[in-house]
Amino acid sequence: MNAIDFELRGEHITLDALLKATGLAPSGGIAKMMVADGLVQVDGQDELRKTCKIRAGQVVSLAGTRIAVRASAA
Repeated sequence: MNAIDFELRGEHITLDALLKATGLAPSGGIAKMMVADGLVQVDGQDELRKTCKIRAGQVVSLAGTRIAVRASAA
């Protein structure tokens, strides 16, 4: 399983924006389709809300890749 550490800038990022920012989705539209198709899990649970707010400490999983969302060091 691939692992990505994503440093959050701000309080949260939407799920579709996170998938695009990490390169797992080539566009926001594709990211939204991936979520709508039930391919994405947040903290081990299927997530169907495209603009779900992802905060530091959460883990997003998609197709064998885990994204650990971390708070900004600054």
